[in-house]
Amino acid sequence: MRHVNSWSAPQPEKPIRAVVRLPGSKSITNRALVLAALADGPSTLTGALRSRDTDLMIDALRALGVRITEAADITTLDVVPGPLHAATIDCGLAGTVMRFLPPVAGLASGEVHFDGDEQARSRPLGTILDGLRGLGADIEGDTLPFLVRGAGKLPGGEVTIDASGSSQFVSGLLLTAARFEQGVTVRHSGGSLPSMPHIEMTIDMLRMAGIEVDASEPNRWTVPPDPIRSVDWVIEPDLSNATPFLAAAAVTGGTVSVPLWPRSTTQPGDFIREILTRMGAHAEFDGDALTVTGPERLSGLDIDLRDVGELTPTVAALAALAESPSRLRGIAHLRGHETDRLAALTAEINALGGDATETDDGLAITPVPLRGGVWHSYADHRMATAGAILGLRVPGIEVENVETTAKTLPGFVGLWDDMIAGRTAGDVA
Repeated sequence: MRHVNSWSAPQPEKPIRAVVRLPGSKSITNRALVLAALADGPSTLTGALRSRDTDLMIDALRALGVRITEAADITTLDVVPGPLHAATIDCGLAGTVMRFLPPVAGLASGEVHFDGDEQARSRPLGTILDGLRGLGADIEGDTLPFLVRGAGKLPGGEVTIDASGSSQFVSGLLLTAARFEQGVTVRHSGGSLPSMPHIEMTIDMLRMAGIEVDASEPNRWTVPPDPIRSVDWVIEPDLSNATPFLAAAAVTGGTVSVPLWPRSTTQPGDFIREILTRMGAHAEFDGDALTVTGPERLSGLDIDLRDVGELTPTVAALAALAESPSRLRGIAHLRGHETDRLAALTAEINALGGDATETDDGLAITPVPLRGGVWHSYADHRMATAGAILGLRVPGIEVENVETTAKTLPGFVGLWDDMIAGRTAGDVA
């Protein structure tokens, strides 16, 4: 029986053979938007992702006084910086908005109010807000909703934070640091730092914008005061959004190609190549595309996903369909994402008859035959796509609120249907 607000995850009749073209990276798009908004002149973004998270960033920057206009192709954006002023910002569920924009708001003249979806009000923000207070910002509140009283400038200096909950705390401070009067030095002290590739992405993009970042000492980053150079950014395809489609090849014994896959990138999603290879699939470059071919049998694996935690829902779905147990480690920080992803994955896999157990820092999954049922998304886009992967092999899976995939990938259902049908899927705005 179909449940209200659910999508019947389709099953292919034969191994999938498809080409899937994907839109731009959310992580790169939102970093480029912030840097363009603070630059010394106009910038153009080509191939920008248009999704709920990126549109929330665009709307927020517009509210602060940045002029952002679309070309005929809405993935091309012209960004003209302007004086930053008072605003009200809707963060939705976008971690990049709620963590990258408070430092920008500190440079505005006037009060900037932040709020977001109900689920976002439990997301940890004290680290970034306390860090900003240490750099001279006037902030009221520690979670959404909160208020930044902008004074038009911030002194900056040195601050020590515990960023073990999210690498976005470091990136949020670094992206704006060159506009602080003294620049900024960020020190991380505390638990293990997750998602280092995202920090490396931030540093790489700052350097492309003419900002020197001293990262010579572990867990310490220094950005001097300097103008941020305007850059015409060309956005790579979103490799994390590609992972469910490549996983589809792995679980059906089929072949899926994703064009324009970069040979060198700071995107954590590129690690899916190693994950799938270790599980028995074959991944190779074919011209400008990455092509994955699935194995006859999918093997479990023991893997540390600390730096690529966003891939966990995809890997957990693969592990539940493998033929041997898996241990996913280093991902305790996922308890503070859109939802508690470890608890959510455990609950949903077990509700289908699976065998998943939370550990101190991850998940242990023993494959057993699964049955159909409702797969809850928890308003989490990556939970929804994990349900779609399971539905390729398990009949009768209903993914609740699959529309939440619009957070980073509008048109997901159409892309998925095209992939299963063997049609070339993509060019989604």
